[in-house]
Amino acid sequence: MSRRQKHAPSPSHERWLVSYADFITLLFAFFVVLYSTAQVDQRKVGKLALAIQVAFQELGVFQASSTQVPLNMQEPMPFSTVQAVENVKRNATLGRTLSPPEDALGGGGGENGDLSRLQHELELALSSQIARKEIAMRREPDGLVISLREVGFFESGAARMKAASQPAFDRIAALLRERDYRLRIEGHTDNVPIHNGQFASNWELSTARATEIIRLLIVRDGFSPARLSAAGYAEYHSVATNWTAEGRGMNRRVDIVILGHAIPAVSVAGSNTQAVEPPQATVTKPPS
Repeated sequence: MSRRQKHAPSPSHERWLVSYADFITLLFAFFVVLYSTAQVDQRKVGKLALAIQVAFQELGVFQASSTQVPLNMQEPMPFSTVQAVENVKRNATLGRTLSPPEDALGGGGGENGDLSRLQHELELALSSQIARKEIAMRREPDGLVISLREVGFFESGAARMKAASQPAFDRIAALLRERDYRLRIEGHTDNVPIHNGQFASNWELSTARATEIIRLLIVRDGFSPARLSAAGYAEYHSVATNWTAEGRGMNRRVDIVILGHAIPAVSVAGSNTQAVEPPQATVTKPPS
């Protein structure tokens, strides 16, 4: 009886697939790590920059920031205000609680009044305009800022206030008239040049809008001119980027900056008061 001859198993030629699969897996993991490190959280980077700025400012190396660009577009609070808040928090943590900049965190007592309560009253009175993004409020080191955006208060390229926005403006004026705060009215535009029959540049437009608000406060609402001042900044004090339509809309605005209580008027001579001439020296003629 013949025995069946056993054949030796043939060697496998597919062992390379194991090494290839390992290589592909490692390559995939490598690119995943590269992608994850490339996706930097801009908010975290901003917080890191803020922490460095605050720390070096305490050492006297950096000056306080004055930029008005928000740290985060979702929370449009200017970097300078965020820095003031962080300074106070840091000093409190270190046991060296210092007074924050005047009105930067809501206003102090005494002469500066209760800006926090005023802001709350304004938010209640203007809730519909705030919801439609026609009005915005924010805190700055100078005080409370009420932004009247162009979309709600002005026609494009015009300085005259819309008639439909007068009721909202009157509510603002009524709350401010109850207090003796000093007000600075600031006109702002985006960076799109303007050339029409009335205004040759954004400087003229921003200034005209600011003085229009001044006129309404004096003529319609009876504000004392001594409490008011006007300024036009054109596109040079933006609160958002001018690269998007939304950002340009935020920049086209008139800001009512509540600075503090009015300075007491200095007594001056009235029109009915006659000026007293200084006594003249009497010249005695020597005898001839």
